[in-house]
Amino acid sequence: MNKYNKLVFGLFLDGLGYVSLIFPPFDFIWAPLSAYFMTKLYKGREGKIAAVIAFVEEALPFMDVIPTFSLMWLYTYVLNPEKSVTKA
Repeated sequence: MNKYNKLVFGLFLDGLGYVSLIFPPFDFIWAPLSAYFMTKLYKGREGKIAAVIAFVEEALPFMDVIPTFSLMWLYTYVLNPEKSVTKA
């Protein structure tokens, strides 16, 4: 998956996380799923750390407004691009 497909998919997943603001029980399903998707999108140590952050952020009430997938994309491809080129 190229970096722009990851961005679009990440934006979709961030949007999906907002469902729990309307339907709070969705967090019980979404928190582990978001961690799983994070590990599949971003490999290595950074992906595992981001997965833990995504899980905690989605599991805690009212923290769903943080766009975790978008922030991880920014970290990977904008703030730390030299590492992402060698991993791709």
